[in-house]
Amino acid sequence: MDLFSPELIDPINILPCDGKAYYYGEVIEDSLAKAYFNTLFQQVAWQHDQALVYGKLIETKRKVAWYADLPFQYTYSGVTKQALPWFNTLLEIKALVESKTNETYNACLLNLYHNGEEAMAWHSDAEKELKENAAIASLSLGAERKFSFKHKQNKQTVDVLLKHASLLVMQGETQKHWLHRLAPSKKVTEPRINLTFRTMMTP
Repeated sequence: MDLFSPELIDPINILPCDGKAYYYGEVIEDSLAKAYFNTLFQQVAWQHDQALVYGKLIETKRKVAWYADLPFQYTYSGVTKQALPWFNTLLEIKALVESKTNETYNACLLNLYHNGEEAMAWHSDAEKELKENAAIASLSLGAERKFSFKHKQNKQTVDVLLKHASLLVMQGETQKHWLHRLAPSKKVTEPRINLTFRTMMTP
């Protein structure tokens, strides 16, 4: 699905059943979005992501960073991360996303993909630290990339092209019924930053 636009008048739910994934189109003016990208590229405390695979710790080319209201711990792929405090640009983007989605978030996992060869395999965001069925807002900056959903039972797939400055929000039981991934592409040579705003369970 290649949804046109700048920002859509009304967000479109691209899932046919068992969840909601609203695509908002481009929600930030281009020059500001480029400025955000440059600031995040330089100021975020990027680190290569890690995962435990068959008991062995491996390091990915993709880089990540984890920020939140509190020093929340977040465990996925067998590795635990502890959140860093927000800085001004992240708070500004967070406020913008909250105003667009009418949701609140207390954490953000950022991903830096240097080119299309760096991708994300099929998974769902259902870690125990996350508030169940809470919205996850995904803001894309930089290179356009294909993002895919696959139903866990009937294997139906849905694709959407995530454009620079576009917003996608997963809600309801999406994580329970659908997997998602960022597909690899040899055609993409530019970097992409993805901010995924989440709600962590507070102690």
